[in-house]
Amino acid sequence: MIRYTLKCDREHSFESWFASAEGFERLRAEGRLACALCGSADVAKSLMAPALQASREPPDAAAKGALSTAASELETALAALRRQVEENSDYVGLNFAAEARAMHDGALPERPIHGEARLEEARALLEDGVPVAPLPFLPRRKTN
Repeated sequence: MIRYTLKCDREHSFESWFASAEGFERLRAEGRLACALCGSADVAKSLMAPALQASREPPDAAAKGALSTAASELETALAALRRQVEENSDYVGLNFAAEARAMHDGALPERPIHGEARLEEARALLEDGVPVAPLPFLPRRKTN
C-alpha cells in the first residue's frame, strides 16, 4: 500500500491510500478519483516527502498527543457530536434495526439509541417510516 497526498484543481489537499503507484495512475486515467472536499475529478499527486523515522526510540509525549487533537473545526464538531450521541443514547450494536422497529411499533418504550444496521435494514426502516439517520462516524464497538 502507498499513501499519496493529492491536490485538486481548486487547491484542496487530501490524502488517500492506493495498492500501488500503477493503481493510482489507472484510477486517475479512468476518472475514478475525486477530491474529498469538492468532488472535482481533476486530481494530481502533490509534492511529498517520504515518512522516515529518525530513530528507533519512542516518540516524546508531545508527538504522542499530535494525533489525538483535532486538526480542524470539522473534526472538533464531529468529536463533539460523537460525545453527545454516546453520552445521551444507548449503544444497541447490531440489534439497532430490531430495537428501532420495536420502539416505532410500540412494543418497546422509546429511548435514544445508536448502533449498527446493514444497508437493507436501514432502507427498510426508512421505507416503513421509522425515523432513523446515519451517523457521520463509526461507533466504538463495545464488547461484553
